[in-house]
Amino acid sequence: MTPIAPLITDFLRDYLPVERGFSPHTCESYAYAFRLLFTFAAERLRIRPSALHLEHLDAPLIVAFLTHFEVDRGGSPASRNVRLSAVKAFMRYVEFRHPAALEQARQILAIPAKRHDQPLVRHLTMEEINAILDAPDITTRAGIRDRAMLHLCFAAALRVSELVTAQVADLSLRGTASLRVQGKGRRERCLPLWKQTAADLRAWLAVRGENPAPELFLNATDRPMSRAGFEYVLDKQVRAAATACPSLAGRSISPHQLRHSCALTMLQATGDIRKVALWLGHADVRTTEVYLRVDPTEKLQAVEAVLPPDLRRGRFKPPDALIASLLAPG
Repeated sequence: MTPIAPLITDFLRDYLPVERGFSPHTCESYAYAFRLLFTFAAERLRIRPSALHLEHLDAPLIVAFLTHFEVDRGGSPASRNVRLSAVKAFMRYVEFRHPAALEQARQILAIPAKRHDQPLVRHLTMEEINAILDAPDITTRAGIRDRAMLHLCFAAALRVSELVTAQVADLSLRGTASLRVQGKGRRERCLPLWKQTAADLRAWLAVRGENPAPELFLNATDRPMSRAGFEYVLDKQVRAAATACPSLAGRSISPHQLRHSCALTMLQATGDIRKVALWLGHADVRTTEVYLRVDPTEKLQAVEAVLPPDLRRGRFKPPDALIASLLAPG
């Protein structure tokens, strides 16, 4: 039997970040997937997570875990596929370290990803964005911070992980304000900021104080803002904004919807999907094409560029009233 603890530790701390060059965000996502998997496996096998062995992670258990994730935890098929991708990456690593587990790894690698619907991305109108940005009470320190966080998240189309890990040193407010962002795959991008966004960030830095933490945004205890902390702030300000913008009432707004909203705003303004991809930090422009399905502009241009069929026209002649009455059901 092969203990799982040394394998997963080496996989997450050495193989992914050092050998494969994965970003800290991706490593954190993989670690979360394995926390869920090991907790499920330990409960199912009635052993402690630290007592798990590689041989316990067979294909039936992985399938059961994925079903549990969707049915019991309410995870989406897309999130289910992300967890499966993490497990498969680990199994490809195991294939070379433990050839005895080759058949076990191949069975798990054969588990198919689940096909699922791809709905249009959920986004906000500019009226709703303005209402959310106006919601914080900027006469308070927390309100100034909330306005700056929300404004930067929208204007720079940041992922929530990029927002909470942004550092003071990454921000330049001289001349044309800009923010250096490290996104997925360790890809850095430098984003210019609107003057209004820079003004909100200056206001926050003025009241932030000389805190030694490198992170740009801090919570109420002057510790780095967490993902859950920002989600709480966004939910709070959305509820406050609903009084001025009724379309927000009762809605659950995720941080990623701010990113989607910025992407659509830029697409409508520039009409260039490549520029939007660069702004979002997408490695492949095909990832950005999801916004083309939401924006009707190009579809309207296509409709206007094509001549409709030249059809023969006629006039409808209603039947005689007597005949029509005889055709009616008795």
